[in-house]
Amino acid sequence: MASFRVSDTFTATRDGWHRVAEHVLAAAQYSDTGEISLRPSPGGFETTHLLRGERRLRVQGARLVVRDPVGDRAVPLTTIADVADAIGCTPGIPASVYPPATPLEPTAELRIDEESARLLADWFADMDTALRRLASELRVPAEQPILWPEHFDVGITVGAVNFGASPGDEHVAEPYVYVGPHAGPPRRDSFWNATFGAVRTINEIPTVDAAVEFFETGWRAL
Repeated sequence: MASFRVSDTFTATRDGWHRVAEHVLAAAQYSDTGEISLRPSPGGFETTHLLRGERRLRVQGARLVVRDPVGDRAVPLTTIADVADAIGCTPGIPASVYPPATPLEPTAELRIDEESARLLADWFADMDTALRRLASELRVPAEQPILWPEHFDVGITVGAVNFGASPGDEHVAEPYVYVGPHAGPPRRDSFWNATFGAVRTINEIPTVDAAVEFFETGWRAL
């Protein structure tokens, strides 16, 4: 596998997806159900609960796909305002739910690059698989990975430990996996290399197997 390098198009795509996750999918789902949790899906991510009219919303590449009993229809990811209007929701996750991590700029262009979107979708899908394997091996298979719109990371919690994967953020530019004990890292060393726990980037953890091994190493170390 070639070494991953963060590009401007990747960063713009990640930011655009994150804004849609917070201000459209999570906002619409919260309005209808009171829930904000999302999950990875083929080509992107989707709502976890049915919205009014038996609708489900899914981001796939540079489109928002609306599925209802009639079928699927696709809306291009142009701006938050356009997408929200197309599905009939008020854009913006309420600040009463949590302080939004991305700005609500309804008319700002969403610059979604298809190749970068595929990289993001593959990362989320692989890490979802790794987390499900971890949960099974730790005998908590009912623990389902959740893609949280605030930090835009997919994760599970086992005991008092968070395991997850981020597509990158202001702290670590590359996609990365993490182990985050609620009590903080037991020490600082070559494994526990972050203030909140342990982190490895996509170039260090390029496969599902490597991610599972990393998560298990963290669990055993605790």
